[in-house]
Amino acid sequence: MSAAGVVANVVGGLLALGLLAYLVVALVRPEKFQ
Repeated sequence: MSAAGVVANVVGGLLALGLLAYLVVALVRPEKFQ
């Protein structure tokens, strides 16, 4: 496993987690996005 592959994996995981958290917040507290 190359270092670049590990970095890409970590970045992709963080992006996916951030997007998931954003969607959950948008669903639970839609008033924050008006």
